[in-house]
Amino acid sequence: MKKYASLLFFALLLNGCDDGDLTVDTIDFSDPTITAQTCNTTTNNLIYKLKKQESLMIQFPENTLVNDATAPGKPLSFDINNTTTRVVYRAYNGLVGTANICGAIPPTTPSVTEEWQATAGKIIDISTAEVTDSPDGSSKITGYNHSLVFQNITFLKPSGPQVEAEYSFGVFKTTYASPTTTFLGVVRQCPTTKQLFNFSASTALTIDNIDTALLEKVVTPTNQPKRGLINATTNRVFVRTYNNGSLDQNYFCSSPLPSTPSVNEVWIADNGEQNVSGIIEVSTSLVGTTYFHTIVLKGVRFTKGNSSFKLPSTYNYGTLEVVAAP
Repeated sequence: MKKYASLLFFALLLNGCDDGDLTVDTIDFSDPTITAQTCNTTTNNLIYKLKKQESLMIQFPENTLVNDATAPGKPLSFDINNTTTRVVYRAYNGLVGTANICGAIPPTTPSVTEEWQATAGKIIDISTAEVTDSPDGSSKITGYNHSLVFQNITFLKPSGPQVEAEYSFGVFKTTYASPTTTFLGVVRQCPTTKQLFNFSASTALTIDNIDTALLEKVVTPTNQPKRGLINATTNRVFVRTYNNGSLDQNYFCSSPLPSTPSVNEVWIADNGEQNVSGIIEVSTSLVGTTYFHTIVLKGVRFTKGNSSFKLPSTYNYGTLEVVAAP
C-alpha cells in the first residue's frame, strides 16, 4: 500500500511541476497583487500585466497617457485599431517574465502557445493625481493613477471572435514630481517688462504685471505690508519648468525669449480671495540708498489642466533690491 501511495505522490509532484501548454477560456488578471508595468517610464507606450504563464499587453502611441487628472465625468477614450493602439493577450508554455515582453532580444523560451488580438473596442482612462500634503500647508503631486477599462472589446481568438462589453485592465501608475519651488532669496526684475523672477536651473516662479503700488519706494511699518491679490490681469503668478536645466538670469529679460531652454510645463496661480488665498504681501525697508522689497505669497495654489499643487501657506518668494533715484 505504501508503494502505491508513493507512486501516486510522485505522479502528483510531476504534474505540479509541469508548466506544459496552457489552455485558456477566459482572461483574468483581477488579482490585486498583479500590477501593471511598463517597458519605458518616459513614453509609457507599452503597458503589461504578467501571470505565471500569461501576459496582457496594451500598446499606445508614445505619450498617450498624460500626467494630468481627468475631469469628473469626462474620461479619456482611445479606439483600439490593432495598429497604433493594440491589446494583445498571450499564453505561454512556461514561466513568463519581463524579458519576454521588453527585451530587445526576447528569450526563446517560453514560447507563445495562444494569442488573442483585440480588433475593435475602446480603452477608457480615468486618471487621478496622487497628492501628499505637508504640515506647512504645501502639497506635492507624486504620481497619477490611470484606471484603464476596455469597453466593447473584440478579441480574435483561435476559436473565433469574442466580445466583452466591459473588462477592467486595472490601475497603471505613472510617476511625477511637482515643480521644485526652492530658490535663492534674490528676486530680480526685468527693466522693460517689469516681470519679477526667481529661478533655479530648470524652474522659475514669475510675477507678471505686478501692481506698481506694491513696489512703491515707501517704507512699510512693522507687520503692515502692502497687499495685493493674484488675478488674471495684474499680479499674475506662474511656475514654469524647462527642459535641459540651463536657465540663467539673462533668459528672462531677453526679447524675444530664447528658444532654449524650451518650456516644459506652465502652472498658473489661482485668482486670490481677499484675506483667504492668493495674496501677495510686500514689506519695504530702506538701507542707505537701497530699498528692499521682501515679497511673501500666502495661500497660493497652482493649476495646470485638472491638476493642482500648493505652496506653503506662507511662502517667502525673496527680496527685490531697488536703488533709490539720486
